[in-house]
Amino acid sequence: MSRSTSRGARAKVADGLVQALVWGTAGTVSAVFLCLVGDLLWHGLAGIDLDFLTQGVERTGRAGGIFPILVSTFLILAVCLAVSIPIGLLTAILLSEFSRRNPTLSRLVGASLDVLAGVPSIVFGLFGNAFFCIALGMGFSILSGGLTLSCMVLPIFIRSVELGLRAVPSDYRLAGAALGMSHTSMLLKILLPAGAPGIAAGLMLGVGRALAETAALMFTSGYADRMPSSLMDSGRALSLHIYDLTQVTGGRPNAYASGVVLVALLLVINLLASWTVEHIVGGRVQRV
Repeated sequence: MSRSTSRGARAKVADGLVQALVWGTAGTVSAVFLCLVGDLLWHGLAGIDLDFLTQGVERTGRAGGIFPILVSTFLILAVCLAVSIPIGLLTAILLSEFSRRNPTLSRLVGASLDVLAGVPSIVFGLFGNAFFCIALGMGFSILSGGLTLSCMVLPIFIRSVELGLRAVPSDYRLAGAALGMSHTSMLLKILLPAGAPGIAAGLMLGVGRALAETAALMFTSGYADRMPSSLMDSGRALSLHIYDLTQVTGGRPNAYASGVVLVALLLVINLLASWTVEHIVGGRVQRV
């Protein structure tokens, strides 16, 4: 056997091993996901009905429904996104488009984001309790919880949007400059629509972390399971409600049912974000 034939055979074997490793890893991840979802559906799907989604909490969650919990969850998430989206977009634009003017500031902001992304959620909870609840006098409230979650979501969201904007080809910027477009018009009409996949990815990661967060909300939004009357009222998020049910005797059936609802919310939000990027923003990019 010639040397070239031997090299070709070894290359085929190595290629087969790499493919097997990739497919095996993907299959393992998919199997873990299916086991997790299957376990939730097996134990919790039977407990979900219209009454469970529309009634209030009874007997510390062992009976009744989760409607006030869902309202509190959506309000906390709305506060989080209302604060994090504009701040995150502006910061990502600063890092991706204006970093050359002040590289020292860009490196400082980038390093701060990387550190914040690795901070445990319990630390954010302690900060939110000390700053929003006590220093600003908001107390245990939906507003405190939403603002604390926005601090947690911002590092992930900013980095995702920044990478999305940096991935836009330089030809887009040159074409806009050749047409005499201002930097603001170029951002709004070309760069942001073209970087929409990064924005959507950041939103999905941020929403996923916000909906699943427990430790930070434990110290900020509170445990009240009643219907909130305002943003300054205490409200229990769905993830915190699931944790509380696991600590209550007889609460596991409703904990599993609430877990199914939480996973369903994550799935619906991800599908909506993907649909928005594909049909709305993608159409704008094609027209541009």
